Amino acid sequence: MKRILAFMVALLFLGTGAAAQKIAPPASAQSEEFLQAADEVLAEMSKLISLPILSPLKKSIRSREEIRAYLLQKMKEDKDADKRYADQKTMEKFGLLPKDYPLDQVLVKVLTEQIAGLYDPDSQEFFIADWTSPADERSVMSHELTHALQDQHFHIDKWTDAAKPNDDGELARDAVLEGSAMAAMLDYELGGKGSIRDLGDFDPGILMGDMDSSPELSKAPKVLQDELMFPYIAGIRFTQHILKAGNGWPDFYKVFDKPPVSTQQIMHPEMYLQGTVPAKVELPATKGVVSTEWKKLDENDMGEFGILEILKQFLPKDRSETLAAAWAGDRYAIFENQKNKRTLLEFRIHLASDAGAARFFGAYSEILEMKYDRRTNLMRRPNFFSFDTPEDGVFVRCTDNDCFILEGGNRAMFDRLTMELGWPAGPVVPMSPSDSHVHETAFPVHQGLIADAGQPTQPTAP
Repeated sequence: MKRILAFMVALLFLGTGAAAQKIAPPASAQSEEFLQAADEVLAEMSKLISLPILSPLKKSIRSREEIRAYLLQKMKEDKDADKRYADQKTMEKFGLLPKDYPLDQVLVKVLTEQIAGLYDPDSQEFFIADWTSPADERSVMSHELTHALQDQHFHIDKWTDAAKPNDDGELARDAVLEGSAMAAMLDYELGGKGSIRDLGDFDPGILMGDMDSSPELSKAPKVLQDELMFPYIAGIRFTQHILKAGNGWPDFYKVFDKPPVSTQQIMHPEMYLQGTVPAKVELPATKGVVSTEWKKLDENDMGEFGILEILKQFLPKDRSETLAAAWAGDRYAIFENQKNKRTLLEFRIHLASDAGAARFFGAYSEILEMKYDRRTNLMRRPNFFSFDTPEDGVFVRCTDNDCFILEGGNRAMFDRLTMELGWPAGPVVPMSPSDSHVHETAFPVHQGLIADAGQPTQPTAP
């Protein structure tokens, strides 16, 4: 679905969002002109990006109502309901979206407010909105016809889907597609007077037009804005670096044979070129630790981009970027209690160094305090922090360059999970004399505590 925003974002980059609102001639009056222009731009882009045309391309003009109906259908097909639900619960638990946020409704509004057209790999058809101004048509075409040519050679939907079920890997491949289409569009706009490959390093943000020309996008939560814009902004920088590192467009397509595996490689192209890949991070086994009342909704990777989004939600941008740059791999799992619908999040992150883990521990401890206003039983130790909330317990602990976070369980569950990781016992929970009789029974009776995770529990010893 991110590609559906291609034209809207492309228009924002070119600063033509306002121009796109001009009333275009009726579709019937511009059909012949449109078909001729599309054929001309397709031939120009084929030469420009060194991809021969392998087959004729279907082209059409559609009304806003037809495009809206198409987008709604594609949105239904793009991800199943269970995956969309899991994604929303994950973003809520990480503090990226407010609880019960109307995500689907907002996405529909964002995706339909200003679409100028798109390329559909399923039908291998390019279409354009009948309200797009003639002045914008060829720029719009240059972007999406790049996708059409890439699809003929590399089957872009299958290529992107090959990263599944790794969400971070999928986003990285999206960035290759959208970034290269943005770069090709910029080369087209330069009209033979230069190439993005010849330009110095630049901030793609300077190409952005007025976000106010897309009111639904501008008022969407920051995480949605950033995730929709990431493939274009980070992707065009990545593309420029790859073009510079090789012999231009002909060498660029080696990326399709060896795709980036993470958003980290998109954000830091030198890591892609050096073959630096994230560490494989595994979560502790939950069987016998998390009761059957909890249903696992998803297990996935956040990636450096996702970690940066979490940090930026609570901390200053500069600090967030420094902390996120130490990311070296992660894994999370989101569970939902089938009785009370509470959620449980286990999250393990691998940092590039022990010092990076120490800084992350301090920052994430701050974030957890900001996320939960009502906190009791705070416990702070070197590399260990926990507290209770009215619904559940929250824990973060780091050992060497690994950190493990649990939100939604209790101390017994947390200790068992870190034991599964092979970590040494954690700090002893302070107890009052009246609690001393439960000290020796922490683990022998842990099953009862775990079954009711999220409820107040007695203090336990590691």
